[in-house]
Amino acid sequence: MTPFDYANPHRFLRLAARLSTPLWILTLAALAVGLFMAFTAPEDYRHGATVRIMFVHVPSAWMALFAYSFIFVATLSALVFRHALGHVAARAAAPVGAVFTLATLLTGALWGRPMWGAWWVWDARLTSVLVLFFIYLGYMALWRAIEDERAAARAAALLVLVGAVNLPIVKFSVDWWHTLHQPASISLLSGSALDEAFLYPLFVMGAAFAALFAALTLTRMQSAIMERHARLRQMREA
Repeated sequence: MTPFDYANPHRFLRLAARLSTPLWILTLAALAVGLFMAFTAPEDYRHGATVRIMFVHVPSAWMALFAYSFIFVATLSALVFRHALGHVAARAAAPVGAVFTLATLLTGALWGRPMWGAWWVWDARLTSVLVLFFIYLGYMALWRAIEDERAAARAAALLVLVGAVNLPIVKFSVDWWHTLHQPASISLLSGSALDEAFLYPLFVMGAAFAALFAALTLTRMQSAIMERHARLRQMREA
């Protein structure tokens, strides 16, 4: 089966109904295990107890980028392949991605204050993540501001396509410019600079946040489809 097999909203709702409960159970279980591992992890010799902020900050940053990538792919599927649920999926994921981005900024401020002596610096990584947050807000605002759904979809899609330029800037800003933000501690090519005591809780929290993103987005898609069906039914009855 391919994603296009579930372009039919009724077929998608049947699939979502089967996945929803197990996905939420997985999310809650992973969060419980991840938080336990995070709070029982040792203190860092440099950061002390504040290192535990990493277990929320880093997975939030991962999901902020992943959520936008998901919106980008969903929007492309709607524009290029006319996938019936492309824009629905993108709209459902946008508030979730915005919350993860805001969590990244807030936890980054909490973590950076003891090290940098300031809540905020105009660092390349921080600034590009702030721009990403504004793009999320702009995307959601366009859908609300334009009454014509087709016009709103075109405007929102244009913003998503243009805003995608910011993704590599966020990712590689610490490599392209001299910044206060530390380079990535985990790399597919060079491995991890983190000790296992921090690495395993980080991966578990990353999996928990990924499951949370999937559960929230799926739930929001279900609600959006059912609301649309209800509106169409009211229009037919009227």
